[in-house]
Amino acid sequence: MVVEWAGSGPELLVPLDRDSREPLRAQLEGALRDAIRCGRLRAGERLPSSRELARQLGVSRGLVQDCYGQLHAEGYLSTRTGSATRVAPLPAGTLAPVAAPAAVTRPLRADFAAGVPDLASFPRAEWLAAQREACRLAPNAAFGYGDSGGNPTFRETIAGYLRRVRAAHADPDNVVACGGFAQGLNLALGVLRQAGHRRVAFEDPGYGDDSALAATARAGLRAVPVPVDADGIDVDALAGSGVRAVVVTPAHQWPTGVVMAPERRRALVAWAIRHDAIIVEDDYDAEFRYDREPVGSLQGLAPDHVITIGTVSKTLAPAIRLGWMLCPPALNSAIVDDKRLADRGSSLLDQLTVATLINSGRYDRHLRRMRSRYAARRQALVSALAAYAPTVTLTGLAAGFHAVAHLPVDVDERTVIERARAQRIGLYGMSGYRADGSSTPPQLVLGFGNLTEDMIQDAVRTIGTLL
Repeated sequence: MVVEWAGSGPELLVPLDRDSREPLRAQLEGALRDAIRCGRLRAGERLPSSRELARQLGVSRGLVQDCYGQLHAEGYLSTRTGSATRVAPLPAGTLAPVAAPAAVTRPLRADFAAGVPDLASFPRAEWLAAQREACRLAPNAAFGYGDSGGNPTFRETIAGYLRRVRAAHADPDNVVACGGFAQGLNLALGVLRQAGHRRVAFEDPGYGDDSALAATARAGLRAVPVPVDADGIDVDALAGSGVRAVVVTPAHQWPTGVVMAPERRRALVAWAIRHDAIIVEDDYDAEFRYDREPVGSLQGLAPDHVITIGTVSKTLAPAIRLGWMLCPPALNSAIVDDKRLADRGSSLLDQLTVATLINSGRYDRHLRRMRSRYAARRQALVSALAAYAPTVTLTGLAAGFHAVAHLPVDVDERTVIERARAQRIGLYGMSGYRADGSSTPPQLVLGFGNLTEDMIQDAVRTIGTLL
């Protein structure tokens, strides 16, 4: 991509040796010529004006003008009256060889990747308005390093939001801003390691080969898979494993979509209290529910034993890289210390922007719009499968924007995925989420958040016979 600059143009690093016997003009010409030949300066890139480059290098403007004129005569530069001096396109073979570009793959017609929200629906206007407001109202002192645990306004806002929407026992002092779920989990694992834990339980199926398990190993902990059934994690199996820490997704189990049953939630909390254990609650997708009443956070049942991690990755966009941790008081200081060592704190403006969106009601309005949109896409998936693949059943539809498709027992999961990919349809099997990588029973995890209803219908029509 060619960089465009306003004013006098960009700065340009050109070394000149004033102790050399070679004239400065010859040095400048040679340096620019070599930079163009080797590709450091690309065709179409704008060079500084002669006046600006002379100022940067501490030479006369006439010297730079003579240099530009010579390189223009040689075909290296293009100049027009009233326009900037730019690097000219050179004939093939003139430039030094560069690495061949990677082969271009044709884009997918539809990608059923799970966990991806509707990126086109990011509320750009509301975000920019909230960002301007936050920037205008923030005191000068707020732009310093501040508290590595998070801006006080953000922490107060998130605590109020979690009390209101997630029935959490939330105190602003125990809220820590973090860079999304990945950093939140890293911080939680690090504190568990410091507290003497050596093993951490994960749901199976769960994160599978996800980076969460790599983070566990990097933290010096061993991941222990614990089976999930129709009511959530098997607490008896968890107790039998001997671990004293577990990562769970109770509101909408990842990836089966199971909502943890009330009796199972109570059993899990009782296990944590009985063994003085820690539950790390991944509270993703909790805002998007359809066929049943919302369920509260586990943290509200046992605030001293639960670390809840939430983000705006699903509600707004993953690119914001902002989340929060609601920590037990006994672990809060250690997590804040680790956060300070990791990055000194998350982006102030992003924290204040999210706080402004929530406090103004624009965040809730956006969530209502997205619930309606995802509900329509969910229905499109149900209808398309009923029409083109009636032997396939769907589960996990009570919340979020992904579901599990149960294929007939005689269908090979991996073959379906490969053949769909050949038709530019991205499918993903449950085998990638199981601890043993098994593809039996054959199931697909279908994300529909970032697909339109027409794309869903067309894709299912295309692969209906495969399913």
